[in-house]
Parts: sequence; C-alpha cells; structure tokens
Amino acid sequence: MPMTTPLAERMRPKELRLILGQEHLTGANGILSDSETMPSLILWGAPGCGKTTIARAIASRSNSLFLSISAVLDGVKDLRNVIERAKTTAKMEQRSTILFVDEIHRWNKAQQDALLPHVESGTITLIGATTENPSFHVIPALRSRAEVVGLKRLSDENVVTLLNRALIDKDDGLGSLGINFEERVLERIAAISSGDVRRALTLMERLSTAVKAGGLVTEKIAKEALERADIHYDRDGEEHFNTVSALIKSMRGSDPDAAVYWLARMIHGGDDPVFIARRLVVFASEDVGNADPRALLIATATAQAVQLVGLPECRINLSQAVTYLASAPKSNASYKAINKAISEVKKSGALPVPLHLRNPVSREMKRAGYGRDYKYPHDYEHGFVKQQHLPDKLPVANLYQPVNWGHEKSIWERLKWWRKER
Repeated sequence: MPMTTPLAERMRPKELRLILGQEHLTGANGILSDSETMPSLILWGAPGCGKTTIARAIASRSNSLFLSISAVLDGVKDLRNVIERAKTTAKMEQRSTILFVDEIHRWNKAQQDALLPHVESGTITLIGATTENPSFHVIPALRSRAEVVGLKRLSDENVVTLLNRALIDKDDGLGSLGINFEERVLERIAAISSGDVRRALTLMERLSTAVKAGGLVTEKIAKEALERADIHYDRDGEEHFNTVSALIKSMRGSDPDAAVYWLARMIHGGDDPVFIARRLVVFASEDVGNADPRALLIATATAQAVQLVGLPECRINLSQAVTYLASAPKSNASYKAINKAISEVKKSGALPVPLHLRNPVSREMKRAGYGRDYKYPHDYEHGFVKQQHLPDKLPVANLYQPVNWGHEKSIWERLKWWRKER
C-alpha cells in the first residue's frame, strides 16, 4: 500500500485473527469465527474499534463480492445500483455479495426498509456498522433479520500493542523509518484516543513527522501536540447521554470527586453549559429536595450565572454547584410525592374541592356555602388547626414522606405531630 495512504488505513488488519480487543467475537467460539455461512450482521461499537476492519476481514476470507456504501453519502439510488450489481454477479458468476453499509443509523426508516427484501431473498448478506444503539436507530424489521453484534471499546493496552505493531512494521508501518517512541508517549496516545485505534494511529503518524529518521519521539516533543488533541466525545450521541447519566448518578451517590470528573468530561467535550445547568436544577429538587432546601437555590443561581458569565469562567460556577449537590443530604420525597399525587388524580378524577376550602368571591357563592366553616390557622395556637384539606372521597393521605435526616428531619418531626393531631 502506498506510503501516502494514511497510517491507520495501511495498518488495518487483513485477517480476523489479527484484530485485537474483540476476541469474544473472533475467537474459536465467537459468532465471527471462520464458518461456511455468515448471517447478516449489525456491528455496533465506538469509533475506531474495528467495525469496518471486521467487515473487510470477513469478505477477504470468502469468495463473495464485497461492496461498500456510506449511509452519510449514499442513498436509495446508490443502493439500487448495488443490488443490480449483486444480482448480476449471482447470475453470471454464481457468487454471493456482502454489502457493507457504514453509519447505517444515518439512514431513515424508508431507506432502511429498502434493504429488507434483498436481505430476505439472500441477494445480499448485509453488514451494517453503527456507533449508535441499534435498538433506537435501526428499524426492528432489519434487526430481526440480522445478528446484532456488540464490539468492545479497545483497552489502552490493546491500543499500545497496535501502536508498537505499527512501529516495527517495515512494509505498511513506520518500521522503515527507524523511528521510536518513548513508552509513556504511546501510553498517553492510547489514553487520549479512548479505544479509537484509527485516532491513535493518526496521532502517532502526526508525531512521527516531528523527528528525523532514526529519531526518538519524547514526552517533551509530544507534549504540545497531545495537549491540543481533543478527547473523544459525541455531543449528540450515546457518549453524551452515558456521561450525563454518570454525572447524575455520581451526585446521587454522594461522590463529589466522580461528579466533578464527569462534569469536566462534559465541559471538555463541548457540552452546552446551559444544558448542564438545567440538569442540576432538576437534580436539586429530584434528589436533594427538602433534605437541603439551599440546593435548589444554588442550582438556580448557577443556571443564572452560566447565562451571565458563559464559558470558560462558568465552569467554576458549575463545579461549585456539582460538588455542593453531590455533598448534600439526599431525599427524593418531593419527587415521589408528586408522582403519587398525579397517579391518584388520574385514578380518582376531578374530585370536587370541599366547600370550606372554596373562595366565596361573590354573594351567590357565599350563599352556596363557599368558605363556610373554614378555620384560619393563624387564629390558633402554633398556627395549626385540625381541618380537612383533601377531597371528601379521597382515601389517600401521607403522599409526602420526608426522610429522617438532613433538613427534612425537622420537617418529618413536625409532620408526624400534625398528622397525629389531624
């Protein structure tokens, strides 16, 4: 392969046995192990984990015609041309066709539907590749006709192994140049690449130009280039939602160290700080609630600060809020109370408001009994009076059950007394 071809492409393994990190699929008992027949596949995994490489390796070991299209660049018209070629190949050469559809999740339902009859008839064996969860982005009819295969994100050790493989390969790698890398540089490349081999090899190739043939790429040489390298993050895809989930669950688990780490990942990845602030406002009521009423004040003040200040400074406001919320006592009593109340409303319907709670804004209403027998709590000791506030036919009580810690402990003690008196 010409040396002008990118290193990542030159170093692409040609055989399944050379692919690292997916041994659960390519091993002796894996679904991708050598066999006479291969079902249609949906390969699901992070960028650079080997989806395209696996598809090509499968094709190379078979006698099938291998055709490839991109769901980003190609549409139904291109698919029709591919299908016609597959039919011609089957008729004239008695060969089957493997069709690789990259980024298959980019096609809409109608475009994905166009594949179905040809997969069913056996005109093509489909291998679709996607970085998004097929359950949400590939139509059920297509999933039912293909085997969904999950690929693992490569470990840093796997990536370092592949980088070393590129260093010694004299035909397709950098071996003919005699260039070496300090081990810590290779480890740093692997960490930054987050399991994306293509990205790791691209970084290595870029750094190799910083030294002459036979030279050594040191930490000092690599420092600036690696600091400029972006950490992998998809602001619109599954990685975004996974990181948001990790942030929320770390705060809920009262782990400020983990929470501020995931916050940093979101900020560094380019997430909208307004979005983050909104999630904190929801969290303050859903997971902290009245166990620490200041949590909502801090969260809403942070949301305002984000609007006023913007990045990069508002990262400090977000950090203050995240660490406070993570460290606060937790209660989801308010969250559970409103859910119970809404459930009761749906079940019992619009029960009438008791007459004594109604406001007699007109003479006619007063004659009808609106407001009659209402007891004004401030006229009684402790500002409390025994009085019914729920509809007459509603048996449910105690929708709000505060926890017995944090600020809600004092609320719980007051409610216990009020409910006993009421």
